[in-house]
Amino acid sequence: MRAATWTEPGTGRYRRISAALFLAGFSTFSLIYAVQPLLPELVDEFGISPSASSLALSLTTGFLAFSILCAGAVSETVSRRGLMFGSMTGAALLHIGGALAPSWHAVLALRALEGILLGGVPAVAMAYLAEEIHPRALGAAMGLYVGGTAFGGMMGRVGIGILAEFASWRTALGVLGAVDLAAALGFFALLPASRNVVRRRGMSLVHHRDAWLKHLRNPGLPLLFAIGFLVLGAYVSTFNYLTFRLTAAPYGFSQGQISAIFTVFMFGVAASTLAGSLADRLGRGPVLIAGVLTMAAGTALTCLAALGGIFAGIVAVTAGFFIAHAVASGWVGRMAQGSKGHAASLYLLAYYLGSSLMGSAGGWFWSAAGWPAVTGFNAGLLALALALALRLNWIEKRAPA
Repeated sequence: MRAATWTEPGTGRYRRISAALFLAGFSTFSLIYAVQPLLPELVDEFGISPSASSLALSLTTGFLAFSILCAGAVSETVSRRGLMFGSMTGAALLHIGGALAPSWHAVLALRALEGILLGGVPAVAMAYLAEEIHPRALGAAMGLYVGGTAFGGMMGRVGIGILAEFASWRTALGVLGAVDLAAALGFFALLPASRNVVRRRGMSLVHHRDAWLKHLRNPGLPLLFAIGFLVLGAYVSTFNYLTFRLTAAPYGFSQGQISAIFTVFMFGVAASTLAGSLADRLGRGPVLIAGVLTMAAGTALTCLAALGGIFAGIVAVTAGFFIAHAVASGWVGRMAQGSKGHAASLYLLAYYLGSSLMGSAGGWFWSAAGWPAVTGFNAGLLALALALALRLNWIEKRAPA
């Protein structure tokens, strides 16, 4: 086996990779989560319940989860750059189609297809970084990619909300789709071809099965997969139903005010980049634990009635989530022994299933007992995530250097 040709930090190639993967993260998350601030608008437009409106997000992330599993396998045999570019382009075009959809069921069908296409980005991006970036700089590079997802999530939510208030939700979706088409072109122009990927001939199902099973037998990887499921589930549940809380009395927020709240994602951009660098220096376990604890503290603060307390809680939940995700996603690439695309796809399968299943499940708690019930649900998810993070930290301390 030939020695890897690593991309070193500070080089032009490193900067091109970082910028391209930032655009990939931006495009993916802006397309996925653009509908989140529009859920009350969709309730009014189509005469559906709050829980049903969350399907516009849950279907996308649910189909995305399974598509990622397939994309991680396919990426072992085809151009990773081409696969990511095709996925970004097709998803942006479907997003524009969603702006023209005549019915609620048409919206859901297009959102499901969008999730299928977007599966070609996240797992492949994680595998690309793990194979191309020098291990000592992988945490920082992964943190920048996750920062791109945070920035995309913020711009999608904020931009969509502002446009929806002054134009319409359909115009907002169409404009975002056009922006993400441009992001796909920028990504393709910037990203260098893979240098270290080992191409595999054919599409043997036995090979893929064995690769997935190997990762599931690893003592640490399944814990990382479960943490991704839990932290994203709590995060999406928080923001899905916070919109309904703040548009109702006594707050009565407008669509524009709701969207402005999502500017807290800038804290996610900073937190994820910082977390990746800290994990490289201090160890992944302690930083991961700190991220989960920060989320838990923020969840408690959102129970306050004062807007200042709620906002502080949102900031803490956002920063904690992106810390936890940046560390966990980078740790998958370091812990996986070979077939990194398969390992990344398993992590992201669990991650987006958490968004889809727990994001919708939070609606049952909202309908039953309002925000206190949603908070209790999220606290339970985070308590499990903390227990798993502590176990991972124990494993890391006993691993050979």
